[in-house]
Amino acid sequence: MPHQSMGSANVVLPNLGDTSSMSPAAERKLGDRIARELYRDPDYIDDPVIMEFVQAIWQPLLSAARQRGELPPELDEAYAWEILLGRDRRVNAFALPGAYMGLHLGLVGVVSSRDELASVMAHELSHVTQRHISRMMSRQAGQAPWVMGAMILGLLAASKDPRSANALIVGGQAAGAQTQLNFSRDMEREADRVGYSVLTQAGFAPQGFVGMFEKLQQASRLNDAGDFPYLRSHPVTTERISDMQLRLPDGAASLATRAAPTDLAQAMVSARARVVSNTEIDALRAWEPLTDRSVLNKQSAYQQSASLYGASLAAIKLRDYAAAQKHLALLSELTRADLSAARLVRLLAAELALAQGQGAKALVVLNAVPTGGGVSANQAHQRGRAEMLLIAQAQLQTGGTTGLAEPLQQWLAEHPRDAWVWQVLSSVYSAQGRAVAAVRAQAESNVAQLDYAGAAARFRAAQELARQGTGGADHFEASIVDSRARQVEALLREQAVER
Repeated sequence: MPHQSMGSANVVLPNLGDTSSMSPAAERKLGDRIARELYRDPDYIDDPVIMEFVQAIWQPLLSAARQRGELPPELDEAYAWEILLGRDRRVNAFALPGAYMGLHLGLVGVVSSRDELASVMAHELSHVTQRHISRMMSRQAGQAPWVMGAMILGLLAASKDPRSANALIVGGQAAGAQTQLNFSRDMEREADRVGYSVLTQAGFAPQGFVGMFEKLQQASRLNDAGDFPYLRSHPVTTERISDMQLRLPDGAASLATRAAPTDLAQAMVSARARVVSNTEIDALRAWEPLTDRSVLNKQSAYQQSASLYGASLAAIKLRDYAAAQKHLALLSELTRADLSAARLVRLLAAELALAQGQGAKALVVLNAVPTGGGVSANQAHQRGRAEMLLIAQAQLQTGGTTGLAEPLQQWLAEHPRDAWVWQVLSSVYSAQGRAVAAVRAQAESNVAQLDYAGAAARFRAAQELARQGTGGADHFEASIVDSRARQVEALLREQAVER
């Protein structure tokens, strides 16, 4: 059934149809194989503040795709719908088999609005929901899935360092693989069309597509030398730009007539992405001049919030805590009337306190000082993942773990694939003298990142501790370990057969 466009002047393109011979389950297994390697990549990062910002865009897009019928239940259940952040300064995002999405911090750092980032994510989401990836792989029917996975991994490695790809793709094979895995023009147009409708259904401004195209087009005109890898896999054509302009409500918006950005929280997250993606000493020091009063006076509030936030975070990483505190004070005053931005300032202030070993001060900053020892489950759980993790770090730093495991356990009941929270819970259990539970939590962290061999080894270690009676485990805990150990061993055998 063709999807109707929301713009009155739009040309409605026919749905390309699902001509894939690969089942969603098979595609998911291939995606798992690729994601398993990406989780091991040193550039993989889970920054709670950035990830929360990205998820606040991703989840509404998923909901909109479901509401529009773009995401049928069989795909919704079979696919992972996971985002992997990469500490890469270049502008890129890519969809992988099984609905894993790679997102470079370089892209988060260059956007001027949530709408721009949402446009890229909606486009990539639509490549997945329209099964473009599996359709391309179906054309390579003679290729074994592991070969396709190796090709994709090789291309990702080549985009970072051509030499590192040699183990996976040799010589001219890389060019052939890129040709095989590039989306066709029809697929790009369909992803634009469907992505636009998903974007607007989710409540984001359609100008996000135009703004992002402007950035990509400018990079293309400047003969991008590699800073925008997204251009190679998703070339911006005049046709695509014109189509997006026609889809705007007034049908005649110009690329150059966009309102100046005013979202202070987004400016701060983008600044954070730029700092986290480049922690070289000179790059960190380059933030300080941006906070000079003569420079700040010439900037908008949006620019000031980015400059002060980036400079403060850079100063924390340089261990110049006095400078970080000075920048935070100015930033706090600037964002006082903006609840979302003020919250990010509090989170950064807590990070500053933790960096100085002042866990108790961090708890005060987070407004979560325990009364009677411990943060209640509801208190921490309702504050969000970033607060929850900072509270846990602060209480571990101060030596107080009473009531700390409960909010982490509640979160994991709803998000069992959150590897970092499993690691933090392991630290809590260890501080409480619950060795078996601590090792089990480490094993679950391995499972969350698809490292079944590592998980199996840790579950065996937990079983041994339970048998020795030295790990503080009761019968219930030991039973959980035994059950999970059997399940992971089965996954490990299945993984071995796939090879």
